[in-house]
Amino acid sequence: MAYAAAQATIGDSEFDRDTAVVPRPGEPGVYDADLSAGWTIIQAVNGGYLLGVIGRALQQALPHPDPFTVTAHYLTASQPGPATIRTETVRAGRTLSTGQASLFQTDAEGREVERMRVMAAYGDLDALPDDVRTTAAVPPIPPYEECFGADAAPAGGGAIAGSTAIIQRLDLRLDPATAGWAVGAPSGKGDMRGWLGLADGRDHDPLSLLLTVDALPPTAFDLGIKGWVPTVELTVHIRCRPAPGPLRVAITTRNLAGGFLEEDAQVWDSEDRLVAQSRQLARALLS
Repeated sequence: MAYAAAQATIGDSEFDRDTAVVPRPGEPGVYDADLSAGWTIIQAVNGGYLLGVIGRALQQALPHPDPFTVTAHYLTASQPGPATIRTETVRAGRTLSTGQASLFQTDAEGREVERMRVMAAYGDLDALPDDVRTTAAVPPIPPYEECFGADAAPAGGGAIAGSTAIIQRLDLRLDPATAGWAVGAPSGKGDMRGWLGLADGRDHDPLSLLLTVDALPPTAFDLGIKGWVPTVELTVHIRCRPAPGPLRVAITTRNLAGGFLEEDAQVWDSEDRLVAQSRQLARALLS
């Protein structure tokens, strides 16, 4: 399998640099960040990448290292450039700590605008017991080399990724069964599946798992709906530390009503373990 070459390591990669936060001197719990244009969809910054930025700030602010559950409400679209993250420790327990954080940017009139608000619980994934009982099944995705990358589409169609910058940061291979929308033939089932790594070969960790649940094209494309699908709310559960190698991601929607749809995601690692789950509510722009 021709996965992306491991040119980067955890802690020394594009994702790590672009999600870096700097504590503000004299203001405990406040961090400065620079949102990279490399993780945008059209002009808005991707919601999963934003979770990675805020997740890193909470990782520094809380006594536990790993996100267990993170819920984000997206209030206004974030733009590339400077941002401020204000965190608060709600409770610090023995096995879990809970915190909240908000990301702010300054608008064209010089006013501070809250872009998103997050509530999260952190713990230590390495301290969890090994007992696993699940009825969840590994998604039926074809081998990596049989899936479509950003520079190819079925039947000679256009590029799967479109012109969004984030696709250059990813090693994404879509299941052909969920890529028909790229040539004008969506299945109508509301599914999206594929292999996902980072373009520089960096292995995944709990923080980058926050990105993976929102990194594939939206399921609305498989329903025949084109255009941006902005997230309203996103909740992610991190279940265990992922093994090295690309991930298998499966996302589905079961109900589009009133201009909103839900997306349920499962993320599986190279050892066939369910490492992350999520649900989000998103707007489907129908006109």
